[in-house]
Amino acid sequence: MSSHPITHFPVAGETLRILHLEDSLIDQELLSVTLELAQLPWVPDIRQVDEQAGYLAALSEFRPHVVISDYSLPGYDGLSAFVAAREAIPNLPFIMVTGAMGEEVAVETLRRGVTDYLLKQRLEMLPQALMRAIAEATEKVRRELAEGEIRALNGALQIRLHEVERLNKVAEERRLQLEKTAQQLEESLNLQKTFLAETSHELRTPLTALLGYLHRVEREVSALGGDSQTLRDARRVAENMTRLVNDLLQLSRGELVQSIEPHFVNLAELLQAVGRDYGVAVQSPEIELVADPGRLTQVFVNLVSNALRLCGEPGKVSIHARTEGREVVVGVVDHGPGIPDDIKARIFDKFYRGKEAGSAGLGLTIAQQVVQAHGGRIEVLDTPGGGATFEVHLPALDDDEDESWDEVWDKGWEHGDEGRE
Repeated sequence: MSSHPITHFPVAGETLRILHLEDSLIDQELLSVTLELAQLPWVPDIRQVDEQAGYLAALSEFRPHVVISDYSLPGYDGLSAFVAAREAIPNLPFIMVTGAMGEEVAVETLRRGVTDYLLKQRLEMLPQALMRAIAEATEKVRRELAEGEIRALNGALQIRLHEVERLNKVAEERRLQLEKTAQQLEESLNLQKTFLAETSHELRTPLTALLGYLHRVEREVSALGGDSQTLRDARRVAENMTRLVNDLLQLSRGELVQSIEPHFVNLAELLQAVGRDYGVAVQSPEIELVADPGRLTQVFVNLVSNALRLCGEPGKVSIHARTEGREVVVGVVDHGPGIPDDIKARIFDKFYRGKEAGSAGLGLTIAQQVVQAHGGRIEVLDTPGGGATFEVHLPALDDDEDESWDEVWDKGWEHGDEGRE
């Protein structure tokens, strides 16, 4: 016989299935009348059986909510019926009714797990015993269901805890891996700084000597009454290289580019010189502003060299200058592969090397710091038709103001201070 516990006992107004095991017709009729007169909260559905086979069949087919059984029957007994009931329906209430029962027998039935017992002479107590048995069984089922839910929750919690432990282990492994990667990056950055500093020191000596020789040759040519644009361009390039080496050394120490020496600058001439050095076209009206000519040359040299690195030929790079209100705008335009949007925000970071961005690691960083020191800014735009445009915005010279040289000097340093903030 299969075992299926009851998971729901009837509430008021529902049908209460009662299996009555009794071989006496008079006792059967008396029990039925007693329950009908008791006005129970349920609707009683009583099935009466008087022998073992019918009783066992009713347990499976009728699925009673409660069993009321005589203690002694011909060929069968109440305790055997109780054992069969609990095997078929584990939590089934079982009430024993008998004509005579000694104290020892009553104790034994309760010890075996019988819900309650009554004497046939006290059958009027059956409704209360029945209600008490159903209430106890209902509470027991509720408690077992709650305990089952708790066990299920505990099982789920254990699974979650194991998952949390696994994730914690993975997170710890990731943390150690990130620490190792950060350490490697720090070591790599330190190596870069060391290399940069050592290289800068090594380059300063020959550049200083070269610049001295160029100054000497230029003076000798001038003493002979001659003039050479080639010599002037060579000296200017050597000065720019010396300034670049000094900036690299400064950046390797974690410092900002700060040295700005303001002068009145003819922007068109400055841009033409850069264009001549790299063979790129320049379109610029006559614009005068207050700036450090060497530093501005350095900015546009870095921007043009980066553009050429991506495009591969001077014909795809050009320089355009214009005035917009109180600003001077110089655009270095290329028709190369362009710069993806996710890289634009990073290309000015120190030591960032991006093939797509055309950054060598420090050139754009230096350019941005120099422009900021002048009180300006650099913007990265997409070139119509493909490519990238670096726009340098600088404060324009106000023609309506009659500034003394000291005022111009102070203004230049004021811009420099803003750039260093």
